[in-house]
Amino acid sequence: MSSQYLTRLEEPQVPPYPPDKMAQGLYGSLAQFLAPLLIEVDTRIDKRLVRTLLQTVVVILTFRDRVNGLLLSEMGGYLDTPDKAPAGTKRLSRLLHCSKWSAELIRSYLWHRATQRLATWKQAGMDALALWDESAWEKPESIASDDLGPVRSSKAARLTHVKKGYYTPPRGPIFVPGLHWLAVVLVGCDQSADPPALACMRWWTSRGARASFKRDEQAKLLLQGVLLWGREVMHVFDQGFASSFWLGLLVAFSLRFVLRWKKDYQLVDEQGQRRAAWKIARGKRGWQQRLVWDCRRHQWVMASILALPVTHPDHREQPLWVVARRKGGLPWYLLTAEPIANADDAWRIMFAYARRWQIELTWKENKSELAFQSPRVWEWEPREKLLLLAALAYAFLLTLLAPFYTLLRRWLLRRYCHRTGRHCRQAHAPFARMRMALSRLWQSVPPHWESLSGRGQPTVSVTML
Repeated sequence: MSSQYLTRLEEPQVPPYPPDKMAQGLYGSLAQFLAPLLIEVDTRIDKRLVRTLLQTVVVILTFRDRVNGLLLSEMGGYLDTPDKAPAGTKRLSRLLHCSKWSAELIRSYLWHRATQRLATWKQAGMDALALWDESAWEKPESIASDDLGPVRSSKAARLTHVKKGYYTPPRGPIFVPGLHWLAVVLVGCDQSADPPALACMRWWTSRGARASFKRDEQAKLLLQGVLLWGREVMHVFDQGFASSFWLGLLVAFSLRFVLRWKKDYQLVDEQGQRRAAWKIARGKRGWQQRLVWDCRRHQWVMASILALPVTHPDHREQPLWVVARRKGGLPWYLLTAEPIANADDAWRIMFAYARRWQIELTWKENKSELAFQSPRVWEWEPREKLLLLAALAYAFLLTLLAPFYTLLRRWLLRRYCHRTGRHCRQAHAPFARMRMALSRLWQSVPPHWESLSGRGQPTVSVTML
Protein backbone atom coordinates (compact mmCIF):
# COMPACT_ATOMS: atom_id res chain seq x y z
CA MET A 1 0.00 0.00 0.00
CA SER A 2 1.24 3.48 -0.80
CA SER A 3 2.28 5.59 2.16
CA GLN A 4 -0.06 8.39 1.08
CA TYR A 5 -3.02 6.36 2.35
CA LEU A 6 -1.54 5.69 5.77
CA THR A 7 -3.43 7.62 8.41
CA ARG A 8 -1.83 9.06 11.49
CA LEU A 9 -3.06 7.92 14.89
CA GLU A 10 -4.87 10.68 16.71
CA GLU A 11 -3.82 11.79 20.15
CA PRO A 12 -5.93 10.67 23.12
CA GLN A 13 -8.82 12.93 23.96
CA VAL A 14 -8.22 15.57 26.60
CA PRO A 15 -10.69 15.56 29.52
CA PRO A 16 -12.79 18.76 29.73
CA TYR A 17 -11.59 19.87 33.15
CA PRO A 18 -12.49 23.42 34.31
CA PRO A 19 -9.27 25.45 34.76
CA ASP A 20 -10.32 27.18 37.98
CA LYS A 21 -11.11 23.92 39.76
CA MET A 22 -7.97 22.25 38.46
CA ALA A 23 -5.81 25.15 39.63
CA GLN A 24 -7.32 24.97 43.09
CA GLY A 25 -7.13 21.18 43.11
CA LEU A 26 -3.41 21.24 42.32
CA TYR A 27 -2.93 23.83 45.05
CA GLY A 28 -4.67 21.46 47.43
CA SER A 29 -2.40 18.63 46.27
CA LEU A 30 0.65 20.75 47.02
CA ALA A 31 -0.71 21.60 50.49
CA GLN A 32 -1.35 17.91 51.12
CA PHE A 33 2.16 17.07 49.93
CA LEU A 34 3.67 19.59 52.39
CA ALA A 35 1.19 18.94 55.22
CA PRO A 36 3.54 16.97 57.55
CA LEU A 37 6.21 19.64 57.19
CA LEU A 38 3.75 22.50 57.67
CA ILE A 39 2.37 20.88 60.82
CA GLU A 40 5.87 20.51 62.25
CA VAL A 41 6.83 24.08 61.35
CA ASP A 42 3.55 25.38 62.82
CA THR A 43 4.66 24.19 66.26
CA ARG A 44 7.73 26.41 66.05
CA ILE A 45 6.84 29.64 64.25
CA ASP A 46 3.89 31.97 63.71
CA LYS A 47 1.11 30.65 61.49
CA ARG A 48 1.51 33.63 59.14
CA LEU A 49 5.05 32.45 58.37
CA VAL A 50 3.69 28.94 57.79
CA ARG A 51 1.34 30.36 55.18
CA THR A 52 4.26 32.26 53.65
CA LEU A 53 6.21 28.99 53.41
CA LEU A 54 3.45 27.31 51.40
CA GLN A 55 2.96 30.35 49.20
CA THR A 56 6.73 30.56 48.59
CA VAL A 57 6.75 27.06 47.13
CA VAL A 58 3.83 28.09 44.92
CA VAL A 59 5.79 31.15 43.77
CA ILE A 60 8.83 29.01 42.92
CA LEU A 61 6.61 26.80 40.77
CA THR A 62 4.90 29.77 39.13
CA PHE A 63 7.76 32.20 38.48
CA ARG A 64 9.95 30.87 35.63
CA ASP A 65 13.20 32.79 35.21
CA ARG A 66 16.61 31.14 35.18
CA VAL A 67 18.41 34.38 36.12
CA ASN A 68 16.02 35.81 38.74
CA GLY A 69 13.90 32.79 39.67
CA LEU A 70 14.98 32.77 43.35
CA LEU A 71 15.65 36.49 43.76
CA LEU A 72 13.80 37.65 46.88
CA SER A 73 12.63 40.97 45.44
CA GLU A 74 11.20 39.22 42.38
CA MET A 75 9.48 36.52 44.44
CA GLY A 76 8.01 39.17 46.72
CA GLY A 77 5.97 40.54 43.82
CA TYR A 78 4.45 37.11 43.26
CA LEU A 79 3.54 36.58 46.92
CA ASP A 80 1.07 39.41 46.48
CA THR A 81 0.31 41.94 43.77
CA PRO A 82 3.33 43.65 42.11
CA ASP A 83 2.54 46.97 43.79
CA LYS A 84 3.01 45.21 47.16
CA ALA A 85 6.32 43.61 46.23
CA PRO A 86 8.27 45.28 49.12
CA ALA A 87 5.83 43.82 51.65
CA GLY A 88 6.06 40.39 50.02
CA THR A 89 9.85 40.55 50.06
CA LYS A 90 9.79 41.45 53.75
CA ARG A 91 7.52 38.48 54.51
CA LEU A 92 9.85 36.12 52.65
CA SER A 93 12.92 37.56 54.36
CA ARG A 94 11.34 37.09 57.80
CA LEU A 95 10.60 33.46 56.97
CA LEU A 96 14.16 32.72 55.84
CA HIS A 97 15.84 34.58 58.71
CA CYS A 98 13.57 33.20 61.43
CA SER A 99 15.77 31.38 63.96
CA LYS A 100 12.95 29.22 65.35
CA TRP A 101 13.18 26.74 62.49
CA SER A 102 16.11 25.33 60.54
CA ALA A 103 16.85 23.79 57.17
CA GLU A 104 17.24 20.43 58.91
CA LEU A 105 13.43 20.20 59.12
CA ILE A 106 13.16 20.14 55.32
CA ARG A 107 16.00 17.62 55.03
CA SER A 108 14.32 15.31 57.53
CA TYR A 109 11.05 15.62 55.66
CA LEU A 110 12.66 14.66 52.33
CA TRP A 111 14.35 11.64 53.94
CA HIS A 112 11.02 10.62 55.48
CA ARG A 113 9.15 10.81 52.17
CA ALA A 114 11.86 8.81 50.40
CA THR A 115 11.71 6.15 53.13
CA GLN A 116 7.93 5.94 52.73
CA ARG A 117 8.36 5.48 48.98
CA LEU A 118 10.91 2.74 49.61
CA ALA A 119 8.47 0.89 51.87
CA THR A 120 5.81 1.09 49.15
CA TRP A 121 8.18 -0.38 46.58
CA LYS A 122 9.19 -3.16 48.95
CA GLN A 123 5.56 -4.12 49.53
CA ALA A 124 5.10 -4.30 45.74
CA GLY A 125 8.16 -6.55 45.42
CA MET A 126 10.23 -3.93 43.54
CA ASP A 127 13.93 -3.29 44.04
CA ALA A 128 15.05 0.28 44.73
CA LEU A 129 18.18 2.18 43.75
CA ALA A 130 19.78 5.12 45.57
CA LEU A 131 21.50 7.28 42.94
CA TRP A 132 24.41 9.39 44.20
CA ASP A 133 26.09 12.26 42.42
CA GLU A 134 27.81 15.56 43.00
CA SER A 135 27.73 18.84 41.13
CA ALA A 136 28.60 22.50 41.67
CA TRP A 137 26.44 25.44 42.71
CA GLU A 138 28.10 28.16 40.66
CA LYS A 139 28.22 31.92 41.30
CA PRO A 140 30.89 32.97 38.77
CA GLU A 141 30.54 36.72 39.39
CA SER A 142 30.36 36.64 43.20
CA ILE A 143 33.62 36.91 45.12
CA ALA A 144 32.68 38.86 48.25
CA SER A 145 31.05 36.05 50.27
CA ASP A 146 33.41 34.12 52.55
CA ASP A 147 31.36 30.94 52.09
CA LEU A 148 32.11 30.56 48.39
CA GLY A 149 35.00 28.34 47.38
CA PRO A 150 36.49 27.16 44.08
CA VAL A 151 34.34 24.69 42.18
CA ARG A 152 34.85 23.18 38.75
CA SER A 153 32.39 24.83 36.38
CA SER A 154 30.25 22.35 34.44
CA LYS A 155 28.74 25.19 32.43
CA ALA A 156 32.18 26.34 31.28
CA ALA A 157 33.04 22.77 30.29
CA ARG A 158 29.89 22.58 28.21
CA LEU A 159 30.41 25.95 26.52
CA THR A 160 34.06 25.23 25.67
CA HIS A 161 33.34 21.79 24.23
CA VAL A 162 34.96 21.39 20.81
CA LYS A 163 32.45 22.09 18.03
CA LYS A 164 33.26 21.10 14.49
CA GLY A 165 34.04 24.11 12.28
CA TYR A 166 34.77 26.54 15.14
CA TYR A 167 37.91 27.70 16.88
CA THR A 168 39.54 25.45 19.45
CA PRO A 169 38.40 26.50 22.94
CA PRO A 170 40.81 26.98 25.87
CA ARG A 171 42.15 23.75 27.34
CA GLY A 172 41.88 22.62 30.93
CA PRO A 173 39.12 22.93 33.57
CA ILE A 174 37.74 26.31 34.60
CA PHE A 175 37.11 27.03 38.29
CA VAL A 176 34.65 29.64 39.55
CA PRO A 177 33.33 30.71 42.99
CA GLY A 178 30.54 28.51 44.29
CA LEU A 179 29.54 25.65 46.58
CA HIS A 180 29.85 21.91 46.26
CA TRP A 181 26.53 20.13 45.83
CA LEU A 182 25.57 16.57 46.81
CA ALA A 183 22.29 14.81 46.08
CA VAL A 184 20.66 11.39 46.51
CA VAL A 185 17.67 10.35 44.40
CA LEU A 186 15.66 7.19 45.05
CA VAL A 187 14.32 5.37 41.99
CA GLY A 188 12.75 2.02 41.20
CA CYS A 189 14.22 -0.44 38.74
CA ASP A 190 11.09 -0.06 36.60
CA GLN A 191 11.06 3.46 35.16
CA SER A 192 7.39 3.40 34.13
CA ALA A 193 6.09 2.14 37.49
CA ASP A 194 6.77 5.13 39.70
CA PRO A 195 8.54 8.51 39.45
CA PRO A 196 11.82 9.11 41.32
CA ALA A 197 11.87 10.54 44.82
CA LEU A 198 14.30 13.20 46.01
CA ALA A 199 15.93 11.94 49.22
CA CYS A 200 18.50 14.61 50.09
CA MET A 201 20.41 17.66 48.92
CA ARG A 202 23.41 19.15 50.69
CA TRP A 203 25.74 22.06 50.00
CA TRP A 204 29.21 22.47 51.45
CA THR A 205 32.24 24.68 50.97
CA SER A 206 36.00 24.27 51.16
CA ARG A 207 36.65 27.80 52.48
CA GLY A 208 35.60 30.01 55.34
CA ALA A 209 34.25 29.15 58.78
CA ARG A 210 32.17 26.26 57.38
CA ALA A 211 35.02 24.68 55.44
CA SER A 212 34.81 20.92 55.08
CA PHE A 213 36.20 18.09 52.99
CA LYS A 214 34.62 16.11 50.19
CA ARG A 215 34.92 12.65 51.73
CA ASP A 216 33.71 13.91 55.13
CA GLU A 217 30.49 15.29 53.63
CA GLN A 218 29.93 12.16 51.56
CA ALA A 219 30.51 9.93 54.58
CA LYS A 220 27.98 11.89 56.67
CA LEU A 221 25.38 11.41 53.96
CA LEU A 222 26.22 7.73 53.61
CA LEU A 223 25.90 7.16 57.36
CA GLN A 224 22.42 8.71 57.34
CA GLY A 225 21.42 6.48 54.43
CA VAL A 226 22.72 3.41 56.28
CA LEU A 227 20.72 4.25 59.40
CA LEU A 228 17.49 4.71 57.42
CA TRP A 229 17.71 2.11 54.66
CA GLY A 230 20.43 -0.41 55.52
CA ARG A 231 20.64 -3.06 52.78
CA GLU A 232 17.14 -2.39 51.45
CA VAL A 233 18.48 -0.32 48.54
CA MET A 234 21.32 -0.69 46.06
CA HIS A 235 23.57 2.38 46.02
CA VAL A 236 24.78 3.51 42.58
CA PHE A 237 27.87 5.70 42.23
CA ASP A 238 29.70 7.33 39.35
CA GLN A 239 33.48 7.49 38.82
CA GLY A 240 33.83 10.48 41.16
CA PHE A 241 33.32 8.12 44.13
CA ALA A 242 35.86 5.52 42.93
CA SER A 243 38.54 5.27 45.62
CA SER A 244 39.90 2.84 48.18
CA PHE A 245 38.48 4.95 51.03
CA TRP A 246 34.93 4.97 49.65
CA LEU A 247 35.03 1.27 48.78
CA GLY A 248 36.19 0.56 52.32
CA LEU A 249 33.16 2.39 53.74
CA LEU A 250 30.78 0.43 51.53
CA VAL A 251 32.39 -2.86 52.55
CA ALA A 252 32.46 -1.92 56.25
CA PHE A 253 28.72 -1.18 56.26
CA SER A 254 27.97 -4.33 54.18
CA LEU A 255 26.01 -2.27 51.65
CA ARG A 256 24.75 -3.31 48.24
CA PHE A 257 26.39 -1.10 45.66
CA VAL A 258 27.36 -0.55 42.04
CA LEU A 259 30.44 1.64 41.66
CA ARG A 260 31.79 2.67 38.28
CA TRP A 261 35.51 2.04 38.52
CA LYS A 262 38.03 4.09 36.59
CA LYS A 263 39.72 2.01 33.93
CA ASP A 264 43.25 2.91 35.10
CA TYR A 265 42.61 2.11 38.78
CA GLN A 266 44.09 -1.20 39.85
CA LEU A 267 42.35 -4.37 41.02
CA VAL A 268 43.58 -7.87 41.83
CA ASP A 269 42.57 -10.54 39.31
CA GLU A 270 42.05 -14.28 39.84
CA GLN A 271 45.79 -14.95 39.52
CA GLY A 272 46.57 -12.48 42.31
CA GLN A 273 48.15 -9.90 40.02
CA ARG A 274 47.52 -6.17 40.44
CA ARG A 275 46.42 -4.77 37.11
CA ALA A 276 44.36 -1.89 35.74
CA ALA A 277 40.68 -2.70 35.28
CA TRP A 278 40.84 -2.46 31.49
CA LYS A 279 43.79 -4.84 31.37
CA ILE A 280 41.93 -7.47 33.40
CA ALA A 281 39.09 -7.50 30.86
CA ARG A 282 41.34 -7.12 27.80
CA GLY A 283 41.13 -9.97 25.29
CA LYS A 284 38.22 -11.72 27.04
CA ARG A 285 35.11 -12.47 25.04
CA GLY A 286 31.80 -11.12 26.26
CA TRP A 287 29.23 -13.48 27.74
CA GLN A 288 26.30 -12.11 25.80
CA GLN A 289 25.23 -9.34 23.42
CA ARG A 290 21.96 -7.46 23.19
CA LEU A 291 20.46 -4.16 22.10
CA VAL A 292 20.18 -1.62 24.92
CA TRP A 293 18.74 1.88 24.93
CA ASP A 294 21.24 4.72 25.34
CA CYS A 295 19.36 7.39 27.32
CA ARG A 296 22.01 10.02 26.72
CA ARG A 297 22.14 9.70 22.93
CA HIS A 298 18.53 8.51 22.48
CA GLN A 299 19.38 5.52 20.34
CA TRP A 300 19.66 1.74 20.45
CA VAL A 301 23.21 0.35 20.68
CA MET A 302 24.60 -3.16 20.60
CA ALA A 303 26.43 -3.92 23.85
CA SER A 304 28.24 -6.94 25.26
CA ILE A 305 28.53 -7.93 28.91
CA LEU A 306 31.33 -9.65 30.82
CA ALA A 307 31.85 -10.25 34.56
CA LEU A 308 35.13 -11.23 36.24
CA PRO A 309 35.89 -11.99 39.92
CA VAL A 310 38.36 -9.55 41.47
CA THR A 311 39.41 -8.09 44.79
CA HIS A 312 40.79 -4.70 45.82
CA PRO A 313 44.44 -4.43 46.92
CA ASP A 314 43.42 -2.74 50.19
CA HIS A 315 40.37 -4.95 50.87
CA ARG A 316 41.38 -8.43 49.83
CA GLU A 317 39.00 -10.08 52.29
CA GLN A 318 35.96 -8.87 50.31
CA PRO A 319 35.24 -10.76 47.05
CA LEU A 320 34.13 -8.42 44.27
CA TRP A 321 33.04 -8.60 40.66
CA VAL A 322 33.90 -6.19 37.88
CA VAL A 323 31.19 -6.05 35.20
CA ALA A 324 32.49 -4.77 31.87
CA ARG A 325 29.99 -3.35 29.40
CA ARG A 326 31.67 -2.86 26.03
CA LYS A 327 30.68 -1.49 22.63
CA GLY A 328 28.22 1.36 22.16
CA GLY A 329 30.59 4.08 23.41
CA LEU A 330 33.17 4.11 26.18
CA PRO A 331 33.35 0.85 28.15
CA TRP A 332 31.95 0.70 31.67
CA TYR A 333 33.80 -1.11 34.46
CA LEU A 334 31.27 -1.59 37.26
CA LEU A 335 32.49 -2.83 40.63
CA THR A 336 29.99 -4.63 42.85
CA ALA A 337 29.81 -7.11 45.72
CA GLU A 338 26.59 -8.65 44.41
CA PRO A 339 26.91 -12.35 43.48
CA ILE A 340 27.02 -12.91 39.71
CA ALA A 341 26.37 -16.42 38.43
CA ASN A 342 25.32 -15.80 34.83
CA ALA A 343 24.80 -13.15 32.15
CA ASP A 344 21.38 -12.14 33.53
CA ASP A 345 22.96 -11.12 36.84
CA ALA A 346 25.58 -9.08 34.97
CA TRP A 347 22.92 -7.34 32.88
CA ARG A 348 21.02 -6.51 36.06
CA ILE A 349 24.08 -4.68 37.40
CA MET A 350 24.53 -2.86 34.09
CA PHE A 351 20.89 -1.72 33.93
CA ALA A 352 21.06 -0.59 37.57
CA TYR A 353 23.92 1.72 36.67
CA ALA A 354 22.13 2.88 33.51
CA ARG A 355 19.31 4.20 35.72
CA ARG A 356 21.84 6.68 37.13
CA TRP A 357 20.99 8.96 34.21
CA GLN A 358 17.99 10.11 36.26
CA ILE A 359 20.16 12.10 38.64
CA GLU A 360 21.84 13.82 35.69
CA LEU A 361 18.37 14.97 34.68
CA THR A 362 17.92 16.21 38.25
CA TRP A 363 20.89 18.57 37.86
CA LYS A 364 19.56 19.79 34.51
CA GLU A 365 16.04 20.43 35.80
CA ASN A 366 17.18 22.13 39.01
CA LYS A 367 19.66 24.45 37.32
CA SER A 368 17.59 25.23 34.22
CA GLU A 369 13.93 25.04 35.26
CA LEU A 370 14.06 25.91 38.97
CA ALA A 371 16.90 28.47 38.85
CA PHE A 372 18.84 26.93 41.75
CA GLN A 373 21.90 29.07 41.00
CA SER A 374 20.09 32.43 41.08
CA PRO A 375 19.76 33.26 44.85
CA ARG A 376 21.53 36.34 46.14
CA VAL A 377 21.29 35.63 49.86
CA TRP A 378 24.36 36.51 51.90
CA GLU A 379 24.04 34.31 55.00
CA TRP A 380 24.42 30.53 54.93
CA GLU A 381 21.29 29.40 56.81
CA PRO A 382 18.75 31.60 54.95
CA ARG A 383 20.36 30.65 51.63
CA GLU A 384 20.12 26.97 52.49
CA LYS A 385 16.47 27.33 53.51
CA LEU A 386 15.64 29.00 50.19
CA LEU A 387 17.41 26.30 48.18
CA LEU A 388 15.62 23.55 50.11
CA LEU A 389 12.26 25.25 49.49
CA ALA A 390 13.10 25.02 45.79
CA ALA A 391 13.99 21.35 46.38
CA LEU A 392 10.48 20.86 47.83
CA ALA A 393 9.02 22.35 44.64
CA TYR A 394 11.07 19.91 42.59
CA ALA A 395 9.98 16.97 44.76
CA PHE A 396 6.33 17.95 44.26
CA LEU A 397 6.73 18.13 40.48
CA LEU A 398 8.17 14.61 40.55
CA THR A 399 5.00 13.33 42.20
CA LEU A 400 2.96 14.63 39.24
CA LEU A 401 4.82 12.16 36.99
CA ALA A 402 3.03 9.23 38.67
CA PRO A 403 0.61 7.13 36.54
CA PHE A 404 -2.24 8.40 38.73
CA TYR A 405 -1.87 11.87 37.15
CA THR A 406 -1.78 10.73 33.51
CA LEU A 407 -5.05 12.47 32.57
CA LEU A 408 -4.00 15.60 34.46
CA ARG A 409 -0.67 15.80 32.61
CA ARG A 410 -2.41 15.26 29.28
CA TRP A 411 -4.84 18.08 30.05
CA LEU A 412 -2.10 20.45 31.27
CA LEU A 413 0.18 19.84 28.31
CA ARG A 414 -2.56 20.11 25.72
CA ARG A 415 -4.15 23.26 27.12
CA TYR A 416 -1.18 25.23 28.50
CA CYS A 417 1.97 23.91 26.79
CA HIS A 418 1.02 22.40 23.44
CA ARG A 419 3.85 21.21 21.18
CA THR A 420 3.69 19.79 17.66
CA GLY A 421 7.13 18.15 17.47
CA ARG A 422 7.33 14.36 17.57
CA HIS A 423 10.12 14.45 20.15
CA CYS A 424 7.97 16.45 22.59
CA ARG A 425 4.92 14.28 22.03
CA GLN A 426 6.79 11.04 22.66
CA ALA A 427 8.66 12.19 25.78
CA HIS A 428 8.11 9.73 28.62
CA ALA A 429 8.32 12.35 31.38
CA PRO A 430 8.03 15.91 29.97
CA PHE A 431 9.20 17.62 33.15
CA ALA A 432 9.98 21.04 31.64
CA ARG A 433 6.71 21.25 29.72
CA MET A 434 4.71 20.15 32.74
CA ARG A 435 6.32 22.81 34.93
CA MET A 436 5.66 25.45 32.24
CA ALA A 437 2.03 24.36 31.94
CA LEU A 438 1.53 24.48 35.71
CA SER A 439 3.10 27.95 35.80
CA ARG A 440 0.76 29.23 33.10
CA LEU A 441 -2.26 27.64 34.79
CA TRP A 442 -1.56 29.32 38.12
CA GLN A 443 -0.81 32.65 36.44
CA SER A 444 -4.11 32.62 34.55
CA VAL A 445 -6.14 31.26 37.50
CA PRO A 446 -4.33 32.07 40.77
CA PRO A 447 -5.17 29.61 43.59
CA HIS A 448 -6.69 30.89 46.82
CA TRP A 449 -5.31 30.26 50.29
CA GLU A 450 -8.74 30.94 51.82
CA SER A 451 -10.23 27.83 50.25
CA LEU A 452 -7.71 25.63 52.07
CA SER A 453 -8.36 27.30 55.41
CA GLY A 454 -12.12 26.87 55.11
CA ARG A 455 -12.87 30.55 54.41
CA GLY A 456 -14.16 32.01 51.18
CA GLN A 457 -14.44 29.55 48.32
CA PRO A 458 -15.15 25.87 49.01
CA THR A 459 -12.31 23.37 49.01
CA VAL A 460 -11.91 21.34 45.83
CA SER A 461 -10.93 17.71 46.23
CA VAL A 462 -8.26 16.27 43.93
CA THR A 463 -10.12 12.94 43.70
CA MET A 464 -11.75 14.29 40.54
CA LEU A 465 -8.61 13.21 38.68
